[in-house]
Amino acid sequence: MARLFVDNLTVMDFSFLDRERGVVGESWIVDIELTGELDEQGMVFDFGHVKKQIKQFIDAQADHRLLVPAASSACSTRIAGEQLSVDFQLSSGAEIRHESPRDAVLLLAAEAVDPLQLAQDLQTQLKSILPENVEDVLIKLRPEAIDGAYFHYTHGLQKHQGQCQRIAHGHRSRIEILIDGQRNAELEALWADRLTDIYIATDSHIVEEFEHQGIPHLKLAYTAAQGDFVISLPSEQVFVVPQVSTVENIAIHLAERVASDTPGDVLVKAFEGVGKGAFGTGG
Repeated sequence: MARLFVDNLTVMDFSFLDRERGVVGESWIVDIELTGELDEQGMVFDFGHVKKQIKQFIDAQADHRLLVPAASSACSTRIAGEQLSVDFQLSSGAEIRHESPRDAVLLLAAEAVDPLQLAQDLQTQLKSILPENVEDVLIKLRPEAIDGAYFHYTHGLQKHQGQCQRIAHGHRSRIEILIDGQRNAELEALWADRLTDIYIATDSHIVEEFEHQGIPHLKLAYTAAQGDFVISLPSEQVFVVPQVSTVENIAIHLAERVASDTPGDVLVKAFEGVGKGAFGTGG
């Protein structure tokens, strides 16, 4: 029996629903181990196939989707044709409503989204499509180790040609703010706190302001290549930017906001998940 491993196989960027936190953007790094007998090539499984077949499978299951704990008493779902509607009650009395094509959502038979249970579900499904000599699969989902400030955010990019067009996908992201070339940990912590568990909305996507149980909410909607998307959520969990909420525009907007209150040359390095992002300047 032999074992092989691939660390950092892929990164799952997604959002999930939580009764306390609301809609939460997340990024989990995927590590995988395969155990089995050697095939005629002397391999458990070709690394080239791991990086293609297995990565594609994992990305298709959870990447850039909204993960919903469908077994929670706070959750109700409805399917009408290819559209799926989710109503999710928060402990504060607020609610999140999400409507989209079914492929944009992953319904989990769980009361809460948990990395261990999700990994086990993926392992079971993956094992069924691998060669017979592969006897065991182990998937590990882990957040990036970040030394410094970070925040969780959700957004949707209407005109994106890929999965980013989905209205509720997200990231766990570092933020670095430099003033005259020097990192400013205080400003980084301030903005990370301000953007914790936030939905970053493009202002043109806001179609309604309303109250639910006395709590202000915002409704966002648009039609993209994959179909119609709608989300409503508490107003206090929404950060509005004047342009499409790409990481490029987020970085520029944050740099301008920082520069309006802070003298000196401002550089914001905003991440979109793990190891990628954009720079914004101000001052």
